[in-house]
Amino acid sequence: MENSAPAISLIKTENVRRMKKIVLYILLLSGPFAAHAQFDKLKDSVVQLFGIVMTADSLQGIPSVTVTVKSPNGMNRGTFSNDQGVFSIVVMKGDQIKFSSIGYKPKEVQIPRDLPGNQYSIIQLMVTDTVYLPATIIKPRPTREQFDRDFVRTKVDDDDIEIARQNTDAAKRKILVRTMPADAKEASNYYLRQSAKTYYYQGQTPPQNIFNPLAWADFIQAWKRGDFKNN
Repeated sequence: MENSAPAISLIKTENVRRMKKIVLYILLLSGPFAAHAQFDKLKDSVVQLFGIVMTADSLQGIPSVTVTVKSPNGMNRGTFSNDQGVFSIVVMKGDQIKFSSIGYKPKEVQIPRDLPGNQYSIIQLMVTDTVYLPATIIKPRPTREQFDRDFVRTKVDDDDIEIARQNTDAAKRKILVRTMPADAKEASNYYLRQSAKTYYYQGQTPPQNIFNPLAWADFIQAWKRGDFKNN
């Protein structure tokens, strides 16, 4: 009995190893078959949907109708009908299809889940959607004199040429120069000119403008323009 215990334990261990190998072989062999079965199931769920969208009253094809496959995750996809209203799209069994077009009421249909085969055709009729616009009242001019008066009083906005002419007017430019502050470029240029003037006359007496004839000419022109008059 003492010698048989290790033998029994060894047999049990060997049986466990064999069972593991058998299970592994079964999984390896059943993998391709499971994938093939899943592919067959997916292939059976795919449907080629084709049809035509027509008006319900005159049975005329409606072009450019949006055919959308509604998805639960919001990632919708779709297509459009051609000039004759014909469309074609790949869907899945049980999908919700929405037809929409401007001027028509939207329509939704569902692909049957128990549809035999992989093709489904449909003739979708769409009803005209009536849109009510606000009322517009057109009143004629009572007299020609009133029309002439209103036409003369109508304010016409200035075009680009007139706005540019006003902006380049001498009087307006003069006012803008006095009132508008200098920008960064002008301020830096003024600072550099003053620094250059200081360095140029460093160690000597700068000239006085009272003896400069050009300064006198500028002063006389400014006096004539009235630059020194009090506002």
